[in-house]
Amino acid sequence: MAETESASSDGAKPGLLDDWISRRTLANELGLSVDTLARWETRRIGPTCVRIGRKVLYRRGAVQEWLRAQERPHTGSSGRK
Repeated sequence: MAETESASSDGAKPGLLDDWISRRTLANELGLSVDTLARWETRRIGPTCVRIGRKVLYRRGAVQEWLRAQERPHTGSSGRK
């Protein structure tokens, strides 16, 4: 089989960017706008990303870690009686 052809599913090599998603894809999955993610990148408050030219990519594992870090325990009551 030539290197440019797809390998069968049982012997397929992982793609170089299989673990990375685009800003647009992440925005869609989180229900946010692309502009919000861009703003978070500038303020360094969102998940870490990598720039390759004009492309911005997020590692899935890093996004999941960031989401876990956003979890906050419930206080137990809302203050109402």
